[in-house]
Formats: sequence, C-alpha cells, structure tokens
Amino acid sequence: MDWSLLGCGASGHVTFAPDEPPLRERLGVAAAGGTAWRCLRCGTFVTGEPTHHGPAASAPRVRRGKEVRSALILRVFAVERFLRALVFAALAYGVWRFKTSRLSIEQAFTHELPGLRLLFRELGYNINHSKLLGLIQHAFTLNQRTLTYLAIGAAAYAVIEIVEGVGLWLGQRWGEYFAVVVTSLGLPYEVYDLTAKVTVLRAVAFAINLALVIYLLVTRRLFGIRGGKKAYEARLRSASIVDTELAALAAAGDDRPVAVVATDGPAGEPATPVTGAGRGPGPQPAASGAGATATAAEPAPAAPTEPRTVPTEPPFR
Repeated sequence: MDWSLLGCGASGHVTFAPDEPPLRERLGVAAAGGTAWRCLRCGTFVTGEPTHHGPAASAPRVRRGKEVRSALILRVFAVERFLRALVFAALAYGVWRFKTSRLSIEQAFTHELPGLRLLFRELGYNINHSKLLGLIQHAFTLNQRTLTYLAIGAAAYAVIEIVEGVGLWLGQRWGEYFAVVVTSLGLPYEVYDLTAKVTVLRAVAFAINLALVIYLLVTRRLFGIRGGKKAYEARLRSASIVDTELAALAAAGDDRPVAVVATDGPAGEPATPVTGAGRGPGPQPAASGAGATATAAEPAPAAPTEPRTVPTEPPFR
C-alpha cells in the first residue's frame, strides 16, 4: 500500500512553489492546464495554484510513506486513550455524586434489594454471590474523605489519559515521551494484577500498553534507541522531497544560491539548516516556473557569507 497516496487521499495534496529559481524549476513543470507542482507527500505533479509558496526555508514538513502509517497507528492508540479518559471521568463524576447523596442512594438500594434477590432467584441466580453487590455494599461503608480521594484520583487519571491521547494524536515527540513514561510506570502493577488473576480485560489492557511502549521506543527511536533523535531526523531528511532536490542540485554542480531549508528537527523546534546550491556562475537560462525573475543576461548573485537565521519549522501536515 502506498501510504503517501493514502495520506493525500485523506488530507489532500501538499504542493509548494519556492522563490528560488533552481529549486522552483525542479518542483514545477509546464503542463497543458498550467504549471503543475510536485506534491511534497506523494510526489505527484498537480496542476493549479500551489498550496504553499515562499522561500525554501518555509517549505512545509509533511509525513511520507511509513511516517503516514505510523501516524495512523498512533492515532489508534490515541483513541483508546480518549476512551479510557471518558470511562475514568464518568467514574470520578459518579463517585462524587455518590458521596454527596449516598444516604438516599443507600436507602433506595436497600428498598429495592429484596425485589432484586427474588427476581434473580427466579432466574436461578443467587445475587448474594455477586461481586458487584459486594462492591456496592462495601462502598456504603466508606467515609466521605475516602470517596473524595477516589474521585480526585479517577479525575487525575482521566486528565493524564487526555494529555497522552492529545500528544499521540498530534504526533508530537513530547507526547511520545510522555506516553512511554506514563504507560511504563503502570506496567508493573498490571503484571501484578495478572499474577493475582488473569482476566480478558486485564490481559488486553496489558497487551495494548506493552505494544504501545515497544512501538514508540523502536519506531520513534526514543531514549537513544537505534541511533536516537539524530538517526530519526536523518531518516526524515532522506525522505524529504525538498532535501532530495537540494542534494540533486548540489550533485549537478548548480551553484546558484538556494536558501537553507529547515527540515531536520521535530515540529515546533529550531532546525539545523541544510544548504542547497544552484548552477554554476555565469549567464543563466530563464527560469521556467511562474513567478521566476531570473533572466538570461543576469549573472547569479553571490552566495551570502554571513550565517542565516533559520525560522522555526512548521508542524507536520
């Protein structure tokens, strides 16, 4: 499956028209319907106005190939985290309401209990052996302070799950670290629960959490695994169409200056510049892309010698 095409089918193509003529010539071609621009995700040339334009340093970062698949998998985990948050938020609300009106709930339960016992006895089930009934009756013995602590604990866990889910949904590196740390802290307790008694719910919850931790550590190279952050960013650069075209320009000996492109840092952080080159000095042919200003009689300007400030790269799209 071509995950890049799947991403474009879901979110649309991401085309970019750079201001620099040498890079513009490689990302745009003349077509019958006008200039066609290369999609930075799937590589297809799409006619019409580009979705983004500007200097090469402002080129949008997009996920490609396996990164699209990885983002989809992380969003599946994020949905599971959101469902957990919903369950624990409802639990916190229920415990809080029970704390404030426990007397009326206990009276109603005691009043209806004989009827429930009779009904279940007719169905061939002894309700006195029910664990749920035991939990309810035990809850009536808890004091208000204990119930308050239970409600606060359930609410705090729901908030943690929401933060974890948001980080995974957005594909942010801080969210991945947060998910690994928080989930790993709960694994020993889940192992203890399984040693006490194996149930389907406990086994499924443990399998999901363990799979999430292993997947994040291996594929996102967290905590220095498989080369860590540098190796992960190098893989992103190798998949970037803009970086690939800059490397091709440099290999072809094109010395016309091209602005640095910020493509090798996680979203929202400053990136290390990657410098591209243009064609050799001397008169240049006119640029073919729309909006290009180079002329055949105009020599290429000298490359800047002072360090340039690279803007913070845009988030993934």
